[in-house]
Amino acid sequence: MVKNKPAKSAAKAARLLLMVATRKGAWLLHGDARRRAWRLDGPHFHGHVVSHLQLDPRDGRTLLAAAKTGHLGPTIFRSTDLGRRWKEAERPPAFANVDGQAGRAVDHTFWLTPGHAGERGTWYAGTSPQGLFRSEDGGVSWSPLPSVNDDVTLREWMGTVQDGTPDGPKLHSIVVDPRDARHLLFGMSGGGVHESRDGGQTWSRLLDGLEVVEGFDVAVPTFHDPHCVRLCPSNPDRLYQQNHCGIYRLDRPSTTWKRIGRRMPKRVGDVGFPLVVHPRDDDVCWVFPMDASDVWPRTAPLGRPAVYGTRNGGRTWQRLDAGFPAEQAWWTVKRQAMTADAADPVGLYVGNTGGELWASRDEGTRWQCIARHLPEIYAVEAALLD
Repeated sequence: MVKNKPAKSAAKAARLLLMVATRKGAWLLHGDARRRAWRLDGPHFHGHVVSHLQLDPRDGRTLLAAAKTGHLGPTIFRSTDLGRRWKEAERPPAFANVDGQAGRAVDHTFWLTPGHAGERGTWYAGTSPQGLFRSEDGGVSWSPLPSVNDDVTLREWMGTVQDGTPDGPKLHSIVVDPRDARHLLFGMSGGGVHESRDGGQTWSRLLDGLEVVEGFDVAVPTFHDPHCVRLCPSNPDRLYQQNHCGIYRLDRPSTTWKRIGRRMPKRVGDVGFPLVVHPRDDDVCWVFPMDASDVWPRTAPLGRPAVYGTRNGGRTWQRLDAGFPAEQAWWTVKRQAMTADAADPVGLYVGNTGGELWASRDEGTRWQCIARHLPEIYAVEAALLD
């Protein structure tokens, strides 16, 4: 298999941009080519809840921010100059009225995904409560996808806002196959993983092999809780998933997920929220486990945070904690707050609930805190700039 590995010299010449979304605004970190010096720019949208911040890889300058403001409510902000100036979307994601009457209301936009490389201006957004929206004008205006938002069966599987997901149920992990703009996937917490082969007109379940919490019916999609789903850029026929009930891998043409997290240390377990895949090697991915015992403390297991990585598709896992606190560090990492860059070696970035941003220049071997005292970090994304 050809991994399409870019030249090392090109990767090293690039500047790095980290996009950090927090409970009280957003920050941009500009890094040098060696990823040793960082300049912090922010806050943007000070005091606003920012769930996600994404750069459009098709032009390298357009940023979208999913925000919830005190006076405007849920909205999308857009910048075409890497965050120097921002403008609110003219028509943010909103559910359609039903028979002339207002139906569900978007509480916040949770997830942003740029569309296919061949569809300039196309974006997807996932919301809470669960909804899927598309923009075809670069994020200026958004339209609901009735095939998801108004489908009676999908609506039943979405559950209700009282189902227990912190900050409400969410549609997330929107994936666009780099080979085919019509091949889409998303996850719902709860409600499972769903796939479309026709550009979002129809959807099918992708749940075989996944487990649910003991005592619930595995055949009912409502009880399936994917936390994060990732497609491997180097091999789009391989997917990884961090689930409420373990770590999984799916290799096409199979439609059955295989639980690969059972090889994790038993004292740590294989439950967490984020999952990151290597940009050029489909055997490599990383997770950040959390304590999911008893009442779900949602902290680092034993107060000792660590990333775990596999280099063989999940057959074995390695603890990567050099530089992290050795004890009494009771933070965790949310599903969008761990990411990788495309440099060589790959850089990894972790934003935690304690407002710290940690970085590794060597694929997790050693970690360094590059920003602290930020608000609780909700999401981190990385991009290489020319």
